[in-house]
Amino acid sequence: MRIIGIDPGLRFTGWGIIESEGNRLHHVANGVIKTLSTNELPQRLVEIHDGIRAVLADYQPDEAAVEITLANKNPSSTLKLGMARGIALITPALVGLPVGEYLPMIVKKSVVGTGHATKEQVLMMVERLLPGSKVTSTDASDALAIAICHAHNVSTGRKWAAGVEDPIAAALKKAGIEDPRLAKKGAGSGADKTKGKIRGKKFR
Repeated sequence: MRIIGIDPGLRFTGWGIIESEGNRLHHVANGVIKTLSTNELPQRLVEIHDGIRAVLADYQPDEAAVEITLANKNPSSTLKLGMARGIALITPALVGLPVGEYLPMIVKKSVVGTGHATKEQVLMMVERLLPGSKVTSTDASDALAIAICHAHNVSTGRKWAAGVEDPIAAALKKAGIEDPRLAKKGAGSGADKTKGKIRGKKFR
């Protein structure tokens, strides 16, 4: 499965494409779509749309994933960033691709192991997870991280759907916690046996 990750931004929109084959991930390409700050907002949004559309046409991904942008202190900047994210969502959707959405901390935790990782840490881990990749910028590495996060989620979802993996057991195992359901089951079995003996005993 080929996945495109998109890190939306009005000035720089990062994109990254990977191939997911089972548990193996392969780097395909990455880059950044740049807009001119001297252009009016509508024109910059068109530039983002055209840039993403060109990448989709060149690499033909099967699915897309876009980062969820969070509000910042500047309402105007938040609004403009939201517009860029809207373009990042609708462009792959218009060509029929399913689009996943992920919070930044979920992406970081999926790739680095902590939701508070820096951009530099994300870049380092992306290069480790995708050997041989030459990442052009932190915007592109963030986009590749989004694609990796999506690949992990899709793979896990398929295992759960097929009944290959119990999602609760998998989450507990990953956290290093013993499944309490197994302990209860064992305790219940013992209790049932004792209860059966008591019921079978004849009292005089």
